[in-house]
Amino acid sequence: MLEEYSGQKLCIFIGESDKHEGRNLYELLLELAIESGLSGGTVIRGRQGFGAHKEIHSSKILRLAENLPLVLEFVGRTAKIDLYLKRVQPLLKEGLMTRTDVSITKFRTKS
Repeated sequence: MLEEYSGQKLCIFIGESDKHEGRNLYELLLELAIESGLSGGTVIRGRQGFGAHKEIHSSKILRLAENLPLVLEFVGRTAKIDLYLKRVQPLLKEGLMTRTDVSITKFRTKS
């Protein structure tokens, strides 16, 4: 089955060690994306990057290896991305976010 529609891609850049109430923030953001009805999402772990404090985080530097950069990419209809952001923005203390208009083609088998 093929479904095509317009929407947005949302990228959230955070650190691997970021937490919310003792829980890994990236896991919570992924679960909330599913609950919000987004079309898809992926958590990507970076090997190197920098954040709000302009400090390089790298798998080469043992002291910072536990806080490697993460990029969470989500796609969905714009209205669902808007609702998702209302839920998650209070959870984000530091990081970066981008939104891009996209054409979405969803492939799936009959169920």
